[in-house]
Amino acid sequence: MTFNMASLVYSVLIIFVMAHVIQGQGLQKGFYSKTCPKVEDIVKSSVQKAFNNDVTVAPGLLRLHFHDCFVQGCDASVLISGTSTERTAFANANLRGFEVIDDAKTQLETSCPGVVSCADIVALAARDAVGLTGGPSWSVELGRRDGTVSSASDVSNLPAPTDSVAIQRKKFSDKGLTDQDLVTLVGAHTIGRTACQFVQYRLFNYTGTGNADPSISPSFLSQMQSLCPQNGDSSKRIPLDKGSENKFDVSYFKNLRDGNGVLESDQRLWSDSNTKSIVQNYAGTIRGLLGLRFDYEFPKSMVKMGEIGVKTGSQGEIRKICSQFN
Repeated sequence: MTFNMASLVYSVLIIFVMAHVIQGQGLQKGFYSKTCPKVEDIVKSSVQKAFNNDVTVAPGLLRLHFHDCFVQGCDASVLISGTSTERTAFANANLRGFEVIDDAKTQLETSCPGVVSCADIVALAARDAVGLTGGPSWSVELGRRDGTVSSASDVSNLPAPTDSVAIQRKKFSDKGLTDQDLVTLVGAHTIGRTACQFVQYRLFNYTGTGNADPSISPSFLSQMQSLCPQNGDSSKRIPLDKGSENKFDVSYFKNLRDGNGVLESDQRLWSDSNTKSIVQNYAGTIRGLLGLRFDYEFPKSMVKMGEIGVKTGSQGEIRKICSQFN
């Protein structure tokens, strides 16, 4: 009996260890402490410099990390230039922040050549960008290596503005992320903008009815129709978070509660009982109190996302130039 119990405990420990190895294997705090101790200072300096010139680079860097991790894992495959790479896919057409990553990489190659991966730079830059917009900070475990594959055809699994909650849930679940992670990470839309082309269909002829999406509040609908006229410029950029596009806060969740979600996929989070309860918790009823909870949950979900499909050890490579394979 004792032997069987010992065997059971041993088996459980093996399963636990293997689960940890599969997700986030090889990542650790202080990974570059001896080989490139100033890595975080250098990346932060590049992000700060870009942010000082243009605050909208912050959501761009956050989105860059998200789009990288959801395709091929967090391996900087989204940074590769060239024909038919991830970067050329329609879903990545408006990605920004590449020049910030390149600037940090150039400095790091001078300080400690061939040591720091582009994937780690992307992860650090996203964290620093959130902090500059008033959001939380967190410790980023490092040790990612850069991928050697980048194909536009792999980008189809990225969440899309027209996705139902069921489809969003499946895409996140496939990456080991829960409904809590889904709502939390989509909360990144508290900063940044989107193009009218992803909104106009909701405003004038939703599902071919000739009417607007009924989930949009009447007052917000008129505002949106003014910002994105039916035959207007589809490339025009509009805020994702009404009234608070440059501040990392919980107003995004309050907007979903009030029918003021800009993207259909975002507003749909209010129509599913499970995701709705999470949105309600973040939106809160007492100003600031539950906002702290979003600040607490967001770093946890970002850490989980940052472990998706990472390449470590002898896998992949350390690129010399982030937009090119070695």
